Amino acid sequence: MATRLVQINMKAHDDAALGRFWAEALGWGLDSEGPGVTNLEPVGFSYPDPTAVCIDLIARPEPKTVKNRVHLDLATTSTAHQEELIARLKDLGATLADVGQGDDVPWTVMADPEGNEFCVLEPRPIYRDTGPIAAVVVDCADPREMARFWGEATDWTVHEVTDDQATLRSAQGVGPYLEFVRTADTKTVWNRVHLDVRPYRGDDIAAEEARLRALGAGDPGVDQSAIHWTILTDPEGNEFCLLAPA
Repeated sequence: MATRLVQINMKAHDDAALGRFWAEALGWGLDSEGPGVTNLEPVGFSYPDPTAVCIDLIARPEPKTVKNRVHLDLATTSTAHQEELIARLKDLGATLADVGQGDDVPWTVMADPEGNEFCVLEPRPIYRDTGPIAAVVVDCADPREMARFWGEATDWTVHEVTDDQATLRSAQGVGPYLEFVRTADTKTVWNRVHLDVRPYRGDDIAAEEARLRALGAGDPGVDQSAIHWTILTDPEGNEFCLLAPA
């Protein structure tokens, strides 16, 4: 048994407006399964599929107070494409952001209209076939431990592990990467952006939850009686959702 990363969950004050921004930014389609929920996925996509990690935007009133611990890196194919993408994102409402990256990095840090940080990367061969999202990036204290947990929690393949960074990708070798990057910051609030994972069709959801807990998943300590999915935490306290098999 195993799960796989199928989407990221992003809180938003205005899910529809933020959804329109990200749909335009990525060239994806958008839909809604109900009030306060906007769903983004590639046009013609058959969910779930490892070629893309989708985005669910959920309306929440809480303000953003700290830098997100989970963000997106966007891929580009050339220096000209990087410059064009940055200009287009600015026209859509994105702004330049300073997260302490300095002036000599080849990527550009930006923030979407609600302040969620993301990076527009310079062209890198490793991301040539990922689609518009090069990687989902998670800040952490111990990339080795995060690679151990997420490599066993999912069927994604661990590609690189160092003291500073760990990299995983789907078992099929397609879609974006999942990266854990060592940072000095510590988690202080509920993550506004988190990972959602699903077991495969036919798997036992209760058995999968038990397996994840045995690997080191924890309990976020919130009332879950009104929801039909399970919220867990990884070994560094990052919330993630275990969805129904599909």
